[in-house]
Amino acid sequence: MGQVFSIATQHPPRAGMTISTASGIEAAVKITFFSLGAGTDISAEAYPDDALYVVLGGSGHFEPAGTAAAVHTGAALLVRAGTLCGVCTAGGLVYLELLSSQEIVMMNPLLAAGSVFKLADLLAVEPGSIVNMDVLSNDAVKLALMALDAGAALPPHSAPCDALVLALEGQGMIEYEGVRHTIRAGEQFRFAKGALHSVAADGAPFKMALLLARK
Repeated sequence: MGQVFSIATQHPPRAGMTISTASGIEAAVKITFFSLGAGTDISAEAYPDDALYVVLGGSGHFEPAGTAAAVHTGAALLVRAGTLCGVCTAGGLVYLELLSSQEIVMMNPLLAAGSVFKLADLLAVEPGSIVNMDVLSNDAVKLALMALDAGAALPPHSAPCDALVLALEGQGMIEYEGVRHTIRAGEQFRFAKGALHSVAADGAPFKMALLLARK
């Protein structure tokens, strides 16, 4: 915490290997980082929990219910409990997996479980404004999107839970506990529970996803 980082860089694909690493995020849901080497796959399996996948680097295919869905950096996919889903990659893939024993509710009626969606494309920048959209939610976790026009900023505030920022487009400026950090598309930043922080678009529009671990 307190610094910009890249999960894809910290967990690079290794030839012939699939690697899973606990995120360390304090939450009632289980959050794991996966790194798949070129030409590897994870055979189809079904979890007793809803599963959210967010691609953080590379490309590949998720295969929910036997259908192949191409994914690239910034893509997300919700797979319902009990649904068989495999994943494969030709060139390497890094993604976040979130498992929730409580049903995850899709907040946007245009989205559907089992369909890939690109997070940055779900909302547009509005002149002089901050746009906020809740994508997925339950009592334990929420995934929200924000689009800040150039010069727009969220004022300093704190939250009663851990949070993970995923920069999607452009460049932002995060002030965290009095220290400023530049964050660019493809990078991440973690907020600790109760830490004072603010976010601003740095010279151009900035889009980000915010994963809130409510419990």
